[in-house]
Amino acid sequence: MLGSLENLVSALTKLPTIGRKSAWRLALHIMERPESEAKFLADTLVTVRQKIKRCRICYNYSEQDICDVCASASRDKSIICVVEKPTDVFTIENSGRYRGLYHVLGGLLSPLNGITAEKLQIAPFMERLRAGGVEEIIIGLGGSSDAETTSLYIAKILKDRDIKVTRFARGLPVGLELEHVDQLTLTQALNERIDVAWTR
Repeated sequence: MLGSLENLVSALTKLPTIGRKSAWRLALHIMERPESEAKFLADTLVTVRQKIKRCRICYNYSEQDICDVCASASRDKSIICVVEKPTDVFTIENSGRYRGLYHVLGGLLSPLNGITAEKLQIAPFMERLRAGGVEEIIIGLGGSSDAETTSLYIAKILKDRDIKVTRFARGLPVGLELEHVDQLTLTQALNERIDVAWTR
């Protein structure tokens, strides 16, 4: 077997949802296209990795120190939606119904896997709140058990603050990540969000 082609297949299988069969189809497709297309793809990947960074405010992807959402004067700065990853920001933005800000945690709490609050962007989130002006926090996490644990943790650390804490309505399927939710369901869950109260 051609070693270089096998290396390409192995690299493609590292992408989410791409198994070996799909990786082989992609690899062969790339080989059958003009060399200029393969070079454009390779150059684009390198450029993206070099140019894209994390917004220093919300930790979303950005080509600047501050992303377009955080820099926009038209966004409602009194509302912050807390999400797991940048993909979730893109998903919510595509709904066209949210005009507040975001904060990307960079993961979910998972004690069994060693992911504690210190490994997420929770400290910078609390620093943003200390600056004042925030009236509502929307917990925009998915329906997994780790998402539930993280939601409860955030509600707990915010319980003594004069900030409204809400979450997406329960129309979101249990166990499904936000990026896989259809736009209609997401819009409804966002519009019908409910209060979160820490009761312990």
